Amino acid sequence: MPGSVQSIERAAAILRLLGAAPGPLGVTEIAEALGLAKGTTHGLLRTLHRVGFVDQDGSGGKYRPGASLLDLGSGPLDLNELRSHAINWADPLAARTGFAVRIGALQAGAVVVVHHVFRPDDTQQRLDVGSSLPVHATALGKALLAYAPNASVVLAQGLPPYSHRTITDPDELRASLDRVRRRGWATEIEEMTVGQAGVAVPIRGHGGLVVGAIGVSGAVDRVCDPGLRPRNALVNRVRDAARAVSRDLAND
Repeated sequence: MPGSVQSIERAAAILRLLGAAPGPLGVTEIAEALGLAKGTTHGLLRTLHRVGFVDQDGSGGKYRPGASLLDLGSGPLDLNELRSHAINWADPLAARTGFAVRIGALQAGAVVVVHHVFRPDDTQQRLDVGSSLPVHATALGKALLAYAPNASVVLAQGLPPYSHRTITDPDELRASLDRVRRRGWATEIEEMTVGQAGVAVPIRGHGGLVVGAIGVSGAVDRVCDPGLRPRNALVNRVRDAARAVSRDLAND
């Protein structure tokens, strides 16, 4: 059997993104959300516009779902499906790193924890499955918000402080999200809980659409080096796990 066609998967991801967005999106917003080059994104949008699957607001304006498209299939990935694909990689990640592992998805402006693996020690821990975490104060949240089409809406809702290190300025958070998109991973250092740090990487589905994130968290001195930079080996392990989950979702 022939393999999948990448351009079709990317076009489908654009349609899902537009269908889930609160309003029209520009080429740059779409490209950043899917991790594509602007030229590639513009070419796909031109084709989708030509066949009526997307409409454009005026000359060179933003894009929205087209009237000719009856069913975008744009609903978010089922959380149970995300968990079922991620669980095979989350448990080994906890065992190899010694840190707690969480899988999260973005819902209603917050991170919903769909899977939680305890750190492999004898200390008392609380199960976080089903709980909500703030997007601006957690690595999981920033890994998701960096690629979310409604990021501006979330930022407008306010950024309450959880510690002395929580980012509460929208411009500072936008700069942080830019860094996430450039390097492909997010971090938190005492932004949610004093003494705790974390690293998270987005999980992508068909066409590159970000459908979740996987992250580790633990004591600052274990997650970070003396310069408060996340340890490279840890970042690489989380990145490898995210890629494995993304590969499983894309091949499903």
